Amino acid sequence: MFNLALILQDGPSQEAVRNILMTMIPIILGAMIVGLAILIIPFWFISKKAGFSPWLSFLNVIPFGHLILIYVLAFAEWKVVPAPQAAWQPLPPGPPQPPVFPPQS
Repeated sequence: MFNLALILQDGPSQEAVRNILMTMIPIILGAMIVGLAILIIPFWFISKKAGFSPWLSFLNVIPFGHLILIYVLAFAEWKVVPAPQAAWQPLPPGPPQPPVFPPQS
C-alpha cells in the first residue's frame, strides 16, 4: 500500500522548481567566479615572473586551457635571468685541529 501511495503522489510544482533554480543560479555563478579567481591569480603572477604576458593566465577560463598554460610554462624558454646560486666554498686545507673537549668538573 505504501508503494502505491508513493507512485500516486504529485511531484514538486513548477513554481517550487523555478524558485529553487533562481536561488541556485547565483550561488553556482559565484562559486565559479571564486574558483576561477583561485586559478587565475597565481598563474598571473607566475606568468609575470617567467617573463610572459600575464594575460596568458586567462587560458584557465576555457576548458583544458590550464593544461595548455602549464605546458607552455614548463617547456618554454623563460625570459628571466636566474638568480646566482650561493656556492659552497670548501675550507682551505690546513693542519688538522685538535678536538675540543668540554671541561670536566
